[in-house]
Amino acid sequence: MGIIFANIIAIYRKELQGYFASPFAYIIAGIFWFLSGYFFTGLLLGPDGLIAGVAAQDQQGGGAPVDVAYQFLSLFLSVLGSIALFLLPMLSMGLYTEERKRGTLELLATSPVTNWAVALGKLLAVLTFFITMVLPLMAYEAFALSASNPPIQPAVLLLGHLGLILLAASVLSLGMFVSSLTDSTILAAVMTFAIVLMLWVIDLIADRVGGNVGQAIGHLSLLKHYTNFIQGMFSSGSLILFGSYVVLGLFLTAQAIEAFRFQRS
Repeated sequence: MGIIFANIIAIYRKELQGYFASPFAYIIAGIFWFLSGYFFTGLLLGPDGLIAGVAAQDQQGGGAPVDVAYQFLSLFLSVLGSIALFLLPMLSMGLYTEERKRGTLELLATSPVTNWAVALGKLLAVLTFFITMVLPLMAYEAFALSASNPPIQPAVLLLGHLGLILLAASVLSLGMFVSSLTDSTILAAVMTFAIVLMLWVIDLIADRVGGNVGQAIGHLSLLKHYTNFIQGMFSSGSLILFGSYVVLGLFLTAQAIEAFRFQRS
C-alpha cells in the first residue's frame, strides 16, 4: 500500500510541476481570472448589477428586501460553473494525449505502477492546479462580501466553492478518460466538452421523458447537483453523484490504458 501511495505522489508531483511550467496552463488561468473578474464586477457593481438594482428599488420605496450577498454569490458561482464548462476540457485534453505523442504511454502501460495510480496522480495534479485558480477568487469574494449586512455565513461561501471543485473533479476525470483514447488534443477537448455539455443540460431530456425514467435521467445532471451546492444546500446525493463521476472516469481511464497495453503485447 505504501508503494502505491508513493507512486501516486510521484506522478502527482511530476504532473503538477508540468502545469506550473506550462505557458498554456497560465493562459487558461489568465482567461479564467479575466472572465471571472469581468463578471464579478458586472454582477456586483455594473449599471445593471445587484447594488444598482437594490439602490433603484430603495429609491422607489417598494419591493421585498433582497439579500444582495447571497444572491450575488449564487449568481457568480453559477457563472463560474459555466466558464469552467468551457475551460476544464482544455486542462484535461493533454493528460494522456501528450503521452501518446511522446511515445511514453506504452512505458506507462507496461510499468510496475498501476494504471489506477497513474490516473489518480494525474487527476489530483490537474485538480490542484484548478484549485490554485479558484483560491484568488475566494479571497476577493470574501473581501467584498465582508461588508454585507447581514453578513453571509462562511459555510455558504465554502460550500459553494466545494461544489465548484467537485464539478471540476468530475469534468476532469471524464476528460482524462477521453484523452486516453486519442492522440489529438483538439479532439479530446471537443469530445470532453460534448459529453459534459450533455450532462449539463440533461435536465431538458429528463423533462421530456417524464415519469420515473425522467427522474432517473435528471439525477445525472451536473447542473442540478451543482446548483444544490451554490444555493448553500449540502446534499449527500449530490456528493455521491460527483464522486461517482470521478470514480467512473478513473475506472474507464485505467481500462483504456490496459486495453492499450494488450494491443501492444
